[in-house]
Amino acid sequence: MMEDRQIVILYLNRSESAISETKNKYGQYILKIAMNILSNMSDSLECENDTYLSTWNSIPPKEPENLKAFVAKIARNLSLDMYRKKHAEKRGGNTDVLLSELEDCVPDSFSDSLDSNLSVLINDFLKSQKKEKRVMFVKRYWYGESISDISNEMGFSESKVATSLFRTREALKEYLEKEGVSI
Repeated sequence: MMEDRQIVILYLNRSESAISETKNKYGQYILKIAMNILSNMSDSLECENDTYLSTWNSIPPKEPENLKAFVAKIARNLSLDMYRKKHAEKRGGNTDVLLSELEDCVPDSFSDSLDSNLSVLINDFLKSQKKEKRVMFVKRYWYGESISDISNEMGFSESKVATSLFRTREALKEYLEKEGVSI
């Protein structure tokens, strides 16, 4: 399998093989992110393909150091955009659950688009947390993984994961309020 730097060079050189190499290396990862948000295979496949196109259009001018994180962010944003379009009038699904879990600890702007100051504060907060809490939080609220999947991956009971996420959200709320963010 090709190294990330080599794949980025393919993009920079405008070689179409960059897309197939990205798909070989990160296709299942991208699809999982989309499925976690959309819970629909055809929509997720569409987001996967849109991720390759968006990556193609972004490199250059961007030159990511971490290709995996770069495509994950694109896939997540495209999936959230699709979710919002498809659920503008009807509500329900995993993403609504995730957003409702966060609504008591972050301002309303979080569910629309993260402003850079709030993003910095959340990152600073997460850096102050133990690794397992940080990993659980990111898996749940960035990648949209279910509590069941997180518990299986990390070897904890579902109740431990749920309790840890609850306490982390409460601590995040306190931290943001101390930093002057109105919730």
